[in-house]
Amino acid sequence: MAYIGNKLADAYTSFAKQDFTTSATTSYTLDNPVTNENEIALFINFVRQEPTTAYTASGTSLTLTSATSASDDMYCVFLGKAVQTVNPPAGSVGTSQLEDASVTSAKLSGVTQGITEVDVWMVTADTNSGTDADITTNLARASTQISGKGLTYIGTGMTESSGIFTFPSTGIWKIDVNFQGNVAPNDNAFIYVNVTLNNSTYNNLGGAGISNKDSTGTAAGIDTGNVSTIIDVTDTSNVKVKFSTSSFAAGTVVNGNTSEPIETYFMFTRLGDT
Repeated sequence: MAYIGNKLADAYTSFAKQDFTTSATTSYTLDNPVTNENEIALFINFVRQEPTTAYTASGTSLTLTSATSASDDMYCVFLGKAVQTVNPPAGSVGTSQLEDASVTSAKLSGVTQGITEVDVWMVTADTNSGTDADITTNLARASTQISGKGLTYIGTGMTESSGIFTFPSTGIWKIDVNFQGNVAPNDNAFIYVNVTLNNSTYNNLGGAGISNKDSTGTAAGIDTGNVSTIIDVTDTSNVKVKFSTSSFAAGTVVNGNTSEPIETYFMFTRLGDT
């Protein structure tokens, strides 16, 4: 017949004892943390005390109902170190007791903190008319440009200089581009996301495109395009981003304004740790 019950121990344990230097107080510190007072047997002047009634314990704190005196003899025996308990004592489990694949605060720091950085920058005036070039002017943080409307940002925020954006911290970042523009007839236009990993050479990671297929008209048509990309920012001094226009015919412009609704904007979101 199979054995029923707890698994037999394959090792032996001994109870730990702690002697206290007594004084006129009710508060003492245990050498080992416990879940509650039932995990220790407390003796004062060789008389066992009743848990809860004579004393309480939690973690490493031992609290007596009545104060001792300097002449008292007091010691305790840790029962919880030899008897299995449902809950481990507070502070008794560290990362060294967890398996590599288990959850640790270090591994979840990017998740437990949630989104720590979100920033939106907007184009404040029509720009790059008929020009293929970096967008270097008419840029402002949206929440600063449009105040009193509930728009805000989270964290430190991006830093911009002559169209080059610097990240406030390392991590995995998502960049969203909303491109609204007036497009010349029979023209396609793009705003590209350009990233550098060495603060020098930039690479194109994708673009938001708009178009006007009217080949016979003369008026520019308004269109909107979007693009998103993810960047691993390993070094805030070297990894930076800028935006540039491409395929702009005469009459094609990036739309921008100084109030709502925002027309062309760039959103930066930190997703987690690198």
